[in-house]
Amino acid sequence: MRVVVQQEPFDLGAEAAAFAAGHRDMGAIVTFTGVVRDLPETPITAMEIEHYPGMTEAALTAMAQDAGSRFGLGDVLVIHRFGRMAPGEMIMMVATAAPHRKDAFDAAQFLMDYLKSRAPFWKREISADGSVWVASKDEDEAALSRWKG
Repeated sequence: MRVVVQQEPFDLGAEAAAFAAGHRDMGAIVTFTGVVRDLPETPITAMEIEHYPGMTEAALTAMAQDAGSRFGLGDVLVIHRFGRMAPGEMIMMVATAAPHRKDAFDAAQFLMDYLKSRAPFWKREISADGSVWVASKDEDEAALSRWKG
């Protein structure tokens, strides 16, 4: 398991290849990458992400460990950036390795639902009109609630 919170961009291909290497006993590897998207109604020029060092890594590590035990994963990777990013830049990556594809896909969705709703990051969208803090959406909370119990 590896959890990384960093400011600099990451190489998606290199990270995915490194994660997949050596998992000969796993039948499925799933990756997901989140990207800063522009908003049609109010085009953004950047997204800024803030976090508390130490607290963020601990929370993400606990979440990755939970995913590993819930879904019987052989490995987990979470990379999340902070700082200022432009539309089109990669924000984060999740990778899961499991003996079977359903568990790898479910674990990746579980991790994404957690990252969208509970991970201790604060996001601000910056546009020509100013900036606005991004709040958790009802649909993100609903997605997370399906994993309870």
